[in-house]
Amino acid sequence: MANRDTRSDSHAVPERAAATAAEDDSGTREKRYYRIGEVSKITGVKPYVLRYWESEFRWMAPQKSRSKQRLYHRRHIDMILLIKKLLYGQRYTIAGARKKLRDMGVGRALESGDLAFETDHRARYRKIRDELAQIRAML
Repeated sequence: MANRDTRSDSHAVPERAAATAAEDDSGTREKRYYRIGEVSKITGVKPYVLRYWESEFRWMAPQKSRSKQRLYHRRHIDMILLIKKLLYGQRYTIAGARKKLRDMGVGRALESGDLAFETDHRARYRKIRDELAQIRAML
């Protein structure tokens, strides 16, 4: 039997860190790290799509354990949900979503959560119509 070196590398994330959990305010267990399969189940985004998004949104790339498994934080999951909302809910292209997040700032986008989208299209069209009427009145 080979003798394993049990010293931890200070630059690597321990493999068992994915199992580390802390109790949050709601009484549910909040994990410190999530693996790609868990993130896929939480967000409803397939693992291959998550890997692709990592290449498109470079700042989204998670840490990797010594065994090269991706270890996502809660912040990564929030960002994935935000990107999913932009791409699938608001029908942005990847380039458009990247630009929107860059213009707004990733941190600020996460804080606002909803990116201030208008979901009531009738109100939006009414507002545009009113603005056009004001412009016509000025002419």
